[in-house]
Amino acid sequence: MVTIAGTEKRKNLQGKEFNVLVLQGDIEVVVSKETGKPYMTARKTSIPCTFTEDIAKTLIGQKLPGAVERIEVKTYDFVIPSTGKKIKLNHSYQYSKEPATIMEVVG
Repeated sequence: MVTIAGTEKRKNLQGKEFNVLVLQGDIEVVVSKETGKPYMTARKTSIPCTFTEDIAKTLIGQKLPGAVERIEVKTYDFVIPSTGKKIKLNHSYQYSKEPATIMEVVG
């Protein structure tokens, strides 16, 4: 399951604003590559929606079937907000809906 954790306004390439829902997956324990110590985190992603900002905000806290999955993408630069450190990543996260019926799996 994923939880709608928030909403944000974004702009497309033409400068037109649209709303996205911020989705958060289940909590998971991972081990730090630097310290070797475990910590807890949750994967996040966003998905565009056609809802107004007011309606999108009312959806915060609702659960959806599916998961936030890690996917491989073209390498890109990312700046860690808390430290300002620039790193290279080759993965991202996306929402994957679990099939609701056997027909979606087979058909």
